Amino acid sequence: MSGTPTIPSNEAQPDKSKLRRAITGSAVGNATEWFDYGAFAYVATEITANFFPERGFTGTALTFAISFILRPLGGIFWGPLGDRIGRQRVLAMTIILMAAATFCVGLLPTYDSIGVWAVVLLVVLRVIQGFSTGGEYGGAATYMAECAPDKKRGFYGSFLEFGTIVGFTAAIAVVFTTESIIGQDAMTEWGWRIPFLIGGPIGLIGLYIRTKLEETPVFQELETHDAVESGAGAALKELFALFWKPILTLIGLVAALNIANYTLLAYMATYLQEEAGFSSTDADLLVIFGQVAMLIFLPIAGALSDKVGRKPLWGGSFIGLIVLSVPMFLLIGQGFWPAVLGFTVLGIVYVAQLATISATFPAMFPSQVRYGGMAIGYNISTAAFGGTALYVNNSLIEATGDVLMPAYYMIAGSVVGLIALFFVVETAGKSIRGTEIPGTPESEAELAELDKTV
Repeated sequence: MSGTPTIPSNEAQPDKSKLRRAITGSAVGNATEWFDYGAFAYVATEITANFFPERGFTGTALTFAISFILRPLGGIFWGPLGDRIGRQRVLAMTIILMAAATFCVGLLPTYDSIGVWAVVLLVVLRVIQGFSTGGEYGGAATYMAECAPDKKRGFYGSFLEFGTIVGFTAAIAVVFTTESIIGQDAMTEWGWRIPFLIGGPIGLIGLYIRTKLEETPVFQELETHDAVESGAGAALKELFALFWKPILTLIGLVAALNIANYTLLAYMATYLQEEAGFSSTDADLLVIFGQVAMLIFLPIAGALSDKVGRKPLWGGSFIGLIVLSVPMFLLIGQGFWPAVLGFTVLGIVYVAQLATISATFPAMFPSQVRYGGMAIGYNISTAAFGGTALYVNNSLIEATGDVLMPAYYMIAGSVVGLIALFFVVETAGKSIRGTEIPGTPESEAELAELDKTV
């Protein structure tokens, strides 16, 4: 590129301290989000006992899904707003709403105390959580992608997903530790509240960090060239009129991603107890082992994507899940250590997708509609295939009696993902600045013109 932009772009050598703050600020919100979903999934048995004594696990699974119904609406609201007023401001708003909703779940009276109103209050809080989350993940991924240097976007972006696994792992670690100390009876009676109450302070820490963040250099450049949308409505209109193809492609990728994600990370603890015969503590411990292994491989996969591209890693992960899902689920039924191995293998194969989300998805859209495109496409698919994973997996097993149904479900999702991957433009090492889709000839031409004006 000719010249040196006055607005620091992610093509330039990044300020290390600013990059560290960007990583921390993005990841802490992600950890808060997934800590909540992990806590709800890992105390699903206790939630059922306290809120759905008559409907059983189906009531809990449907409530888990309800929070996802509002995610697309949250994406439609927060995403275009983030494209209008900036990524940092919206991220500060979403994290406090998420944390407040999580915290309040821990304060709720139970069904035995106030009857059906306990369920109503729980659903309301899950709706608030889902609505705020609708703007969280798309914004965090966009912020991280726009702050990371182009040649290392996969590596630095993987730390956003590090927050995902840390959130899940912290949730199950809190549940495991609490139950080990107080016992199963006390856990059912009141101990289930502890993970949710912890979510409040985590959110406050995240809010403090995010208020100290600067806006991304990519968004600053948009403002400098008066390329920011005139209003959130205008951004939404342009997004659906001009960029419906990448939205559909994103929906297909996220369908595959979330079927694997929520089957492995949210449903697995329940599956291990109900279908594989593990105790609650053994199931929690097994998942912790597998998730720690995933944490180790996350930055490795992210860095590898900077070398070989995003598409080879996604394709390899999809093919790996198609081939290995059934054998590894069979292994999970053979005892504790075989189950650790089976779960860990599937988790590591899946990490190739997880590690490269924030490098792949935001780069599918141009800067002026990136937050909105990412938030809307991601959350529509997550609502359909992520939030329903507990219910679908449980229902498939009940309907067929086949405990391998979660493996078949992941295989089907991976086939859809392979089809969607065909339409993805490779953007490894490419700039994501400008108002054209990154990685295309139009984008390269625009960037050359932008640099001439400096």
